[in-house]
Amino acid sequence: MTDLLTRRGEPPAAAPGPRRRGDRLPFRLAAPPVSGILRPRLTAVSAGLAAAVFAVFCWGMTAGDVPIAVADVVRALFGHGEPGNRLIVIELRLPRALAGLLVGCAFGLAGALFQTLTRNPLASPDMIGITQGAGTAVVAGLVLGVGSGLGTQLLGLLGGLVTAALVYLLAWRRGATGYRIILVGIGIAWICTSITDFLMARGARHEAQAALGWLVGNLNGRDWPQITPLLWALAVLVPAALLLGRQLRDLQLGDDVARGLGIRVQWVRVAALLTGVGLAAFGAAAAGPVAFVALAAPQIAQRLARTAWPPLIASGLAGALMVLVSDLVARRLIGGTELPVGVVTGVLGAPVLLWLLVRANRAGSGG
Repeated sequence: MTDLLTRRGEPPAAAPGPRRRGDRLPFRLAAPPVSGILRPRLTAVSAGLAAAVFAVFCWGMTAGDVPIAVADVVRALFGHGEPGNRLIVIELRLPRALAGLLVGCAFGLAGALFQTLTRNPLASPDMIGITQGAGTAVVAGLVLGVGSGLGTQLLGLLGGLVTAALVYLLAWRRGATGYRIILVGIGIAWICTSITDFLMARGARHEAQAALGWLVGNLNGRDWPQITPLLWALAVLVPAALLLGRQLRDLQLGDDVARGLGIRVQWVRVAALLTGVGLAAFGAAAAGPVAFVALAAPQIAQRLARTAWPPLIASGLAGALMVLVSDLVARRLIGGTELPVGVVTGVLGAPVLLWLLVRANRAGSGG
């Protein structure tokens, strides 16, 4: 990995080669950190999150009108056990559990990309308008019939991409910095929210109810047609995000240093933005804009791993775990009633947002 350059005000103790008296070196070469693959704590955290995701994934499929033991669920997933259990698990309960896992992973990765790109822990697709733009496009299709033949997945993707392009263009001024992207994104998010409210007020009651059920974030009734596009999207976007990870980490050193390392800063930003938008848009199209997962999951993963930036794999696993746990709570919190998963993630994620704001103010960076 490329050596990190850390700024120092005093001259180094020993500088290689001849140096004139009074010269100061503005940077000091520091030993590079151990890569994420070899970092023991990050590896242990990722393995622990993966184990927790698998445990909750199986546990969630035990709930239903016909209770099934966890051991029977595991056997059914591997094609063993009683035929009745295999039918219930594979055909009826697996699509919902898999949707929660994939949606959480998509939002967690998208949040990690945006927070690393902007160098701000408050940046996430649902804070800078991406999910709101996807929601506006889907609600327009449901209420007005505009582009309804394209399907929810494509409408959400188009809405997210158009919103992201608008944010990037409005934030552009000889480049687009993370600070301007956040400020412009917050304004665009409110505009999209207002348009969505207007569309719901104009539509018929059954159309507004269908749109509201999607806007809250819901895994009820998820089936293979909603999961397959998301699965193919993750097969493309997750490797792209991992490939961008190293260049995004180099951007943390500043644009000038990154350019000196041979990185095409604006192209990396655009690629990371498109990847994050695709992840958020496909996740929102599959289950609605599930609140706060993209904001909270990267921060949870970063603090567990104690890294300088949100680790991508751990963030995706943390997002999956957050959605699966929230869905399990939503189904069992009130007997006989299944709450939308977005209600529970909002309750869990709102304290994280407040904590980040308080921490930023204490650090003197909250404005």
